[in-house]
Amino acid sequence: MPVPERRGLVARSLLRDDAYRALRNAIVDGTLAPGERLNDGELVSWLGVSRTPIREALARLEQSGLVQTRPGRFTIVSPVDLRETRAAQSVVAAMHELAVREAVPLLGGRELDAMRAANRDFAAALRGSRVDDALAADDAFHAVAVDACANPAVRAVLEQYGPVLRRVERLRFSSLTGRASVAQHEKIIQLCAAGDADGASAAARANWQTLAPLLEVAADA
Repeated sequence: MPVPERRGLVARSLLRDDAYRALRNAIVDGTLAPGERLNDGELVSWLGVSRTPIREALARLEQSGLVQTRPGRFTIVSPVDLRETRAAQSVVAAMHELAVREAVPLLGGRELDAMRAANRDFAAALRGSRVDDALAADDAFHAVAVDACANPAVRAVLEQYGPVLRRVERLRFSSLTGRASVAQHEKIIQLCAAGDADGASAAARANWQTLAPLLEVAADA
């Protein structure tokens, strides 16, 4: 798929983080497909920013494994690499396990209600086959523990490796297998409400490990 013709997507006053997020989201949602060449000039026109934030964004995306660059030759959207995706899954699962373990003693009624509300939204989105809404609700659910634990290392690692898994999550939430996550989320909530940090963190890790059967499917796509 070529770079979209719509221009000025990112306001000129916004900085490299906004260019990074726009490119990351376009890769994750398939607007920029695996193997597609990324031309600086086209991206400048599309996002409405200068070459500097574009190049900085591409460098960050390369660190995350979402783009591949051959200096002086080309930059492409990375194909889904099975080994790299498995590695990212292990790291992301461990970070969510840690976030929940550290968050449980800090969770109050407001945070638990936020988790319940996000899971209701998640279930409704899955029933309606609204994949983008399901992804947003899933993010909101897991963000409660990440925010509550207030561990900047967890947040930084998830920011780097989480997007690698997002392409696989889209597959899960496009199929019936994604509906199992609703019950898994509910189990996490119940364990958090009971103050069981060990049980809740193990359940969070298990929830992220359910992506495993889809990794090879995504790599073959």
